[in-house]
Amino acid sequence: MKPPSSVKTPAQYIASLPADRAKTIATVRTLVNKHIPSGYDECLVWGTIGWTIPLSRYPDTYNKQPLCYVALSSQKNYCSLYLMGAFWSASQLEQLKAAFKAAGKKLDMGKCCVHFESPDDLPLEAIGKLISAISSEKWIEMYEQSRLMTKAGQAKIAKQGTPTASKVAKRADTKRRR
Repeated sequence: MKPPSSVKTPAQYIASLPADRAKTIATVRTLVNKHIPSGYDECLVWGTIGWTIPLSRYPDTYNKQPLCYVALSSQKNYCSLYLMGAFWSASQLEQLKAAFKAAGKKLDMGKCCVHFESPDDLPLEAIGKLISAISSEKWIEMYEQSRLMTKAGQAKIAKQGTPTASKVAKRADTKRRR
Protein backbone atom coordinates (compact mmCIF):
# COMPACT_ATOMS: atom_id res chain seq x y z
CA MET A 1 0.00 0.00 0.00
CA LYS A 2 1.56 3.23 -1.12
CA PRO A 3 1.31 5.96 1.52
CA PRO A 4 -0.52 9.21 0.82
CA SER A 5 1.51 11.80 -1.11
CA SER A 6 1.63 13.98 2.00
CA VAL A 7 3.84 11.38 3.74
CA LYS A 8 7.45 12.56 3.52
CA THR A 9 9.26 10.92 6.47
CA PRO A 10 9.49 7.46 8.02
CA ALA A 11 7.67 8.72 11.13
CA GLN A 12 4.82 10.06 8.97
CA TYR A 13 4.73 6.75 7.10
CA ILE A 14 4.24 4.83 10.34
CA ALA A 15 1.66 7.35 11.58
CA SER A 16 -0.35 6.83 8.37
CA LEU A 17 -0.77 3.09 9.10
CA PRO A 18 -3.50 1.36 11.13
CA ALA A 19 -2.40 0.93 14.78
CA ASP A 20 -1.50 -2.78 14.56
CA ARG A 21 0.56 -2.29 11.41
CA ALA A 22 2.17 0.85 12.81
CA LYS A 23 3.36 -1.08 15.86
CA THR A 24 4.77 -3.90 13.69
CA ILE A 25 6.57 -1.56 11.29
CA ALA A 26 7.89 0.58 14.17
CA THR A 27 9.33 -2.49 15.91
CA VAL A 28 11.15 -3.72 12.81
CA ARG A 29 12.29 -0.16 11.98
CA THR A 30 13.89 0.04 15.43
CA LEU A 31 15.69 -3.25 14.75
CA VAL A 32 17.04 -2.00 11.42
CA ASN A 33 18.14 1.35 12.90
CA LYS A 34 19.94 -0.52 15.69
CA HIS A 35 21.94 -2.66 13.26
CA ILE A 36 22.38 -0.57 10.11
CA PRO A 37 26.06 0.31 9.54
CA SER A 38 27.09 3.94 9.21
CA GLY A 39 26.92 5.44 5.74
CA TYR A 40 23.27 4.57 5.09
CA ASP A 41 20.51 7.15 5.43
CA GLU A 42 16.94 6.35 6.48
CA CYS A 43 14.41 7.92 4.11
CA LEU A 44 11.28 7.23 2.11
CA VAL A 45 12.06 5.51 -1.16
CA TRP A 46 9.55 3.97 -3.58
CA GLY A 47 6.76 4.46 -1.05
CA THR A 48 8.59 2.51 1.68
CA ILE A 49 10.97 3.23 4.51
CA GLY A 50 14.41 2.65 3.08
CA TRP A 51 18.01 2.70 4.21
CA THR A 52 20.03 3.96 1.29
CA ILE A 53 23.35 5.36 0.21
CA PRO A 54 22.35 8.92 -0.68
CA LEU A 55 22.94 10.36 -4.13
CA SER A 56 25.08 13.07 -2.55
CA ARG A 57 27.56 10.34 -1.65
CA TYR A 58 27.14 8.02 -4.65
CA PRO A 59 25.30 9.64 -7.60
CA ASP A 60 26.37 7.17 -10.32
CA THR A 61 23.38 4.82 -10.23
CA TYR A 62 21.73 3.41 -13.33
CA ASN A 63 18.28 4.78 -12.39
CA LYS A 64 19.38 8.01 -10.68
CA GLN A 65 17.90 6.74 -7.38
CA PRO A 66 19.81 6.21 -4.13
CA LEU A 67 21.29 2.72 -3.64
CA CYS A 68 18.83 0.92 -1.39
CA TYR A 69 20.19 -1.67 1.04
CA VAL A 70 17.20 -2.39 3.30
CA ALA A 71 13.56 -1.33 2.99
CA LEU A 72 10.44 -1.87 5.05
CA SER A 73 6.82 -1.55 4.01
CA SER A 74 3.26 -2.35 4.88
CA GLN A 75 1.48 -4.16 2.04
CA LYS A 76 -2.20 -5.00 1.71
CA ASN A 77 -2.04 -8.43 3.40
CA TYR A 78 1.39 -8.47 5.09
CA CYS A 79 4.50 -6.44 5.84
CA SER A 80 7.71 -6.75 3.85
CA LEU A 81 11.33 -6.43 4.87
CA TYR A 82 13.52 -6.03 1.80
CA LEU A 83 17.00 -7.42 2.42
CA MET A 84 18.94 -6.62 -0.74
CA GLY A 85 22.08 -8.21 0.72
CA ALA A 86 20.32 -11.58 0.76
CA PHE A 87 19.34 -11.05 -2.88
CA TRP A 88 22.89 -10.21 -3.99
CA SER A 89 24.84 -12.54 -1.73
CA ALA A 90 24.33 -16.30 -1.82
CA SER A 91 25.96 -16.65 1.60
CA GLN A 92 23.60 -14.06 3.11
CA LEU A 93 20.62 -15.87 1.59
CA GLU A 94 21.77 -19.18 3.05
CA GLN A 95 22.31 -17.54 6.45
CA LEU A 96 18.80 -16.08 6.31
CA LYS A 97 17.25 -19.45 5.42
CA ALA A 98 19.25 -21.18 8.18
CA ALA A 99 18.17 -18.58 10.73
CA PHE A 100 14.50 -19.13 9.96
CA LYS A 101 14.94 -22.90 10.13
CA ALA A 102 16.89 -22.73 13.43
CA ALA A 103 14.19 -20.49 14.93
CA GLY A 104 11.43 -22.83 13.74
CA LYS A 105 9.84 -20.01 11.75
CA LYS A 106 8.35 -20.19 8.26
CA LEU A 107 10.26 -18.20 5.63
CA ASP A 108 7.85 -16.48 3.25
CA MET A 109 10.16 -14.80 0.78
CA GLY A 110 10.02 -13.09 -2.57
CA LYS A 111 13.20 -12.29 -4.52
CA CYS A 112 14.66 -10.08 -1.82
CA CYS A 113 11.80 -9.48 0.59
CA VAL A 114 10.62 -11.39 3.60
CA HIS A 115 6.85 -11.24 4.17
CA PHE A 116 5.61 -11.22 7.74
CA GLU A 117 2.59 -10.25 9.80
CA SER A 118 4.28 -9.70 13.15
CA PRO A 119 7.85 -9.20 14.37
CA ASP A 120 7.36 -12.57 16.09
CA ASP A 121 7.42 -14.15 12.61
CA LEU A 122 11.06 -13.08 12.17
CA PRO A 123 14.35 -14.31 13.68
CA LEU A 124 15.14 -10.72 14.70
CA GLU A 125 18.63 -11.30 16.10
CA ALA A 126 19.78 -13.09 12.93
CA ILE A 127 18.25 -10.44 10.69
CA GLY A 128 20.02 -7.74 12.68
CA LYS A 129 23.29 -9.59 12.20
CA LEU A 130 22.72 -9.85 8.43
CA ILE A 131 21.90 -6.15 8.18
CA SER A 132 25.05 -5.18 10.05
CA ALA A 133 27.24 -7.42 7.85
CA ILE A 134 27.57 -5.19 4.78
CA SER A 135 29.15 -1.78 5.18
CA SER A 136 28.07 1.03 2.89
CA GLU A 137 31.49 0.87 1.21
CA LYS A 138 31.06 -2.86 0.55
CA TRP A 139 27.51 -2.26 -0.75
CA ILE A 140 28.83 0.25 -3.28
CA GLU A 141 31.51 -2.25 -4.33
CA MET A 142 28.88 -5.00 -4.75
CA TYR A 143 26.71 -2.64 -6.80
CA GLU A 144 29.60 -1.67 -9.06
CA GLN A 145 30.52 -5.33 -9.62
CA SER A 146 26.92 -6.19 -10.53
CA ARG A 147 26.75 -3.31 -13.00
CA LEU A 148 29.78 -4.74 -14.84
CA MET A 149 27.67 -7.79 -15.68
CA THR A 150 25.03 -5.77 -17.54
CA LYS A 151 25.12 -4.97 -21.26
CA ALA A 152 25.99 -1.36 -20.44
CA GLY A 153 28.75 -2.51 -18.10
CA GLN A 154 30.17 -4.91 -20.68
CA ALA A 155 30.09 -2.13 -23.30
CA LYS A 156 31.93 0.19 -20.93
CA ILE A 157 34.55 -2.47 -20.28
CA ALA A 158 34.97 -3.13 -24.00
CA LYS A 159 35.35 0.59 -24.68
CA GLN A 160 38.04 0.84 -22.01
CA GLY A 161 39.79 -2.24 -23.38
CA THR A 162 39.78 -4.09 -20.08
CA PRO A 163 38.84 -7.78 -19.88
CA THR A 164 35.31 -8.71 -18.82
CA ALA A 165 34.71 -10.37 -15.49
CA SER A 166 33.74 -13.60 -17.26
CA LYS A 167 37.02 -13.60 -19.24
CA VAL A 168 38.96 -12.98 -16.04
CA ALA A 169 37.14 -15.89 -14.38
CA LYS A 170 37.84 -18.18 -17.35
CA ARG A 171 41.54 -17.26 -17.24
CA ALA A 172 41.71 -18.01 -13.52
CA ASP A 173 39.97 -21.35 -14.05
CA THR A 174 42.37 -22.26 -16.86
CA LYS A 175 45.37 -21.41 -14.67
CA ARG A 176 44.03 -23.62 -11.84
CA ARG A 177 43.72 -26.60 -14.22
CA ARG A 178 47.35 -26.38 -15.28
